[in-house]
Amino acid sequence: MARPRKVSDEQLLAAAGDVIARLGPAFTLADIAAQAGVVAGTLVQRFGSKHGLLAALSRITIEALPRTIRAAVHGVDDPVEALRHGVIEPYAPLDDPASAANNLAQLAVDFADGELRGLLAELYAAIEAEVAVLVGRAVEAGALPGAPPVPHAARILAALADGSAIRWSVLPRGGLRARVGADVDGVLASWRRAPGS
Repeated sequence: MARPRKVSDEQLLAAAGDVIARLGPAFTLADIAAQAGVVAGTLVQRFGSKHGLLAALSRITIEALPRTIRAAVHGVDDPVEALRHGVIEPYAPLDDPASAANNLAQLAVDFADGELRGLLAELYAAIEAEVAVLVGRAVEAGALPGAPPVPHAARILAALADGSAIRWSVLPRGGLRARVGADVDGVLASWRRAPGS
């Protein structure tokens, strides 16, 4: 009978996220092991390599982010306000300039790797799907008469939020969520007006 694991994969991946936020792509498996209170061999046994760990971290993020968005809008009755929360709240962990810059640096490394880039595409698709649900609810409620078709609107909002986060990471003034919120509000304000009005 196998012994139960004292540290779960989820705990190891949470430690990896913390280390990447602190160190960026220069992190080592030893850094993560120290954060998690295990030996580096445990990470190799579970994930195979640094690349394997990054792929696993991407997969768990793909699974978790839709839940994060749904939790952010739970109990928000106004459909436009729910949409706003759903677009902004995923950036909460990055609302620190050093963490945002380190995560952005890791993102650049991920783009250079075919598998990790493919997982990023899955992540972006998952985010757009959740945002599309929220846009659809606001459109059905008649709250966004000037919005483009739902898939297009979801893509615009997701891209706007990502772009705002990248620009804020380079020149952080105020909070990240405040920046993303202000930019999203500008778009939503125009979509609240009926075409031609």
